[in-house]
Amino acid sequence: MADALTTTASLYGRDNDIELVRAAAPSTLKLVEMVLEEQPNHVGLLTTACTGFTQYSYGFLHVDAEVAEASDPARAEELRTRAGLMYERARGYCTRALEVRHRGFRDALARDPAQILGRMGAADVPNLYWLAVAWTAEMSLAKNQLLRLQELVTVRALFARALAIDEAWDRGAIHEAMIAVEGMPALLGGSVERATKHFNRAIELSKGSSAFAYVTMATSVDLPARDRAAFDRRLKAALAIDVNAEPASRLVTLVAQKRARFLLSRAAALFPGQKRD
Repeated sequence: MADALTTTASLYGRDNDIELVRAAAPSTLKLVEMVLEEQPNHVGLLTTACTGFTQYSYGFLHVDAEVAEASDPARAEELRTRAGLMYERARGYCTRALEVRHRGFRDALARDPAQILGRMGAADVPNLYWLAVAWTAEMSLAKNQLLRLQELVTVRALFARALAIDEAWDRGAIHEAMIAVEGMPALLGGSVERATKHFNRAIELSKGSSAFAYVTMATSVDLPARDRAAFDRRLKAALAIDVNAEPASRLVTLVAQKRARFLLSRAAALFPGQKRD
């Protein structure tokens, strides 16, 4: 059963019905946790828990909080709180998976990241990626990110090691994630130039089929730069992507397109005084 459950993330990823996955995923995730009680060191299952909770939190809590903010701030805050807790749970499972593969990983990451990350190989890339993604997403919800600068340094190290091992992994997924990291304010180490380079590489590796890359660039770079023309252009590019072009990423594309439609509907409020091209 543990081996079978490791395939659930890929099965959900191919689905074409967001609401069906929203309803079904919690039961599956709880089943994964129940089996982990009996098989606590099953790396595949730990990875499934990490990816599953991260994706569920983003697709059905984090994005929904953004949508709810204007009409129901209290509901939005509730969703953000739940999203943060889910990201923390996901992060714990990825950390456990890496701990099984590399004894002492947790302590070494806090003490000497370079030393422990230097031992990582190709088999560790999925866990490095999802650990960094869950950690970054949780920090993005923090009230004061400046208080967590050291954690951000660690997250960057995780992404950097994953890129060094296999920068083309999962059609450029690591580069996609780095768009958001480099889209942070300069005070937090962000760089528009680096974000743009990661965006271009993500588009190249995905052959232009990653709606998530376009949406992330629009929100992480174009929105802070107050560039509505680029914002609109990228979101429309995300919506133009055929959800069946990459069946394995169908659900991710649908979620990204859902967010793109919402952001376009809010463009006038996000860019007051700027007219649409």
